[in-house]
Amino acid sequence: MQSAETVLDVIRERGRRGLPLERLYRQLFNPQLFLVAYGRIYSNKGSMTPGATGETVDGMSLAKIDRIIGALRAESYRWSPARRVYIPKKNGKKRPLGMPPWSDKIVAEVVRMLLDAYYDVRFSDRSHGFRPGRGCHTALDEVVSVWKGTHWFIEGDISDCFGSLDHKIMVSTLAENIHDGRFLQLIDRMLKAGYLEDWRWNATLSGAPQGGIASPVLSLGI
Repeated sequence: MQSAETVLDVIRERGRRGLPLERLYRQLFNPQLFLVAYGRIYSNKGSMTPGATGETVDGMSLAKIDRIIGALRAESYRWSPARRVYIPKKNGKKRPLGMPPWSDKIVAEVVRMLLDAYYDVRFSDRSHGFRPGRGCHTALDEVVSVWKGTHWFIEGDISDCFGSLDHKIMVSTLAENIHDGRFLQLIDRMLKAGYLEDWRWNATLSGAPQGGIASPVLSLGI
């Protein structure tokens, strides 16, 4: 079994060279990737917040990782609907936030790791949002070092960015470089898992889940 670092390095190199990914789904059978994923998200705010199933990080174990991998191998893994809550925005409005069960979080983190490894090396150097090692500070550093003499900047925002993403376009865009039907089907099912509001199931006809671990890289990818 290859180490998580080796797997991600191979995928990263294929992304750098512009080569497609094939048989990506089988990487989800590697427990090393799940252990790295656990290490990245177990201390996140919300890891003890239950989703629709009541499951939290407290129930995590190597045996549970084996059961998740077994379901993925049998292609019987199914995403649960996220529990939707609303959090206040600075402008007084509220935005929806999805709270997925812990098992979905760790699978989504492995998916995010694989997609990040492949796509991040292909994204523009001008892009700083939702990317590893990048953020407001790297954007400001670029402003200082590159945009010399500029006096004005215009701030813009994409209204309902995550919620407006078209599922068909998103999956077809991924399919241009990811030649693996099982992996694409897993992504499609994640997007269409729906959400629970007041314990009633609602369909997600478009968009990537607000608060979903893999949502940022999916939005950047299209």
